[in-house]
Amino acid sequence: MTGKVIKGIGGFYYVKSPDGEIYECKARGVLRKEKVSPLAGDNVEFSVNENAQNTIDEILPRKNCLVRPPVANVDNLFIISSVDDPKPNLSVIDKMIAIACHNDINPIIVFNKTDICSAKKYEDIYTHAGFDCFSVCAESGEGIENFKKFFKDRLNVLTGNSGVGKSSILNRLDPSLNLTTGSTSKKLGRGRHTTKCVELFDVCGGTVADTAGFSSLELEKAQIIRKEELPYCFPEFSEYLGECKFVSCTHTKEKGCAVLEAVENGDIEKTRFESYLGIYEQVKNIKDWELR
Repeated sequence: MTGKVIKGIGGFYYVKSPDGEIYECKARGVLRKEKVSPLAGDNVEFSVNENAQNTIDEILPRKNCLVRPPVANVDNLFIISSVDDPKPNLSVIDKMIAIACHNDINPIIVFNKTDICSAKKYEDIYTHAGFDCFSVCAESGEGIENFKKFFKDRLNVLTGNSGVGKSSILNRLDPSLNLTTGSTSKKLGRGRHTTKCVELFDVCGGTVADTAGFSSLELEKAQIIRKEELPYCFPEFSEYLGECKFVSCTHTKEKGCAVLEAVENGDIEKTRFESYLGIYEQVKNIKDWELR
């Protein structure tokens, strides 16, 4: 049979079949020998055995895989920020976008708490850069309907640091989740002190990976992008790559750089370029052997 792993804990994996049935399975020995572990989001082939443990026999090819949180085949990364209290950290948002693009995940930026002040200046930055961006107020529900459609038939991960309103947004998307901000979800069955594992839940016709307090910092620490790959993680750079005077251009300070010229002309947002420079400084001296 084929199915999707919705949770793994203590060496047991819970696989959901196409008809909605959930089976408790163990990974076959051959997978353990190959040091490959099933992840939430994996599509797998598994066997149901009447007189023995059900087994995951094969992990089907993944389109992507995040290390922290450990989840595979992600379609959308919702990057949640508040407009105020706390104020947006654009460099962190841009790092999350770069990580999403690096892993072939669609980044969607959501600015919450628009009842405090407008998010227009931030929304303008990201819509100009070509991303789906939304302003919402989770407290009143304003704007939530605008991005519900992105959940349908997709595996979605929400990231954002403490206090930005992830739980409040999830409650608005699906009130039956009963998330109490910063505490416990009755439906998700987790609290502050429970084991941290990724579990998939049906929300708005799609799937959400509940990540037990997953923050932007965790994703940032777990993902490293090589300096050669970094320009391709800023999609608005794409039409200028290859147009620079020097083939070895790093797009940081060189004369004749088409990216720098686009920034000067206002075709690329300055805050986005500043984030690129910041990430480049972090990764420019990393050697390949350090990534193994």
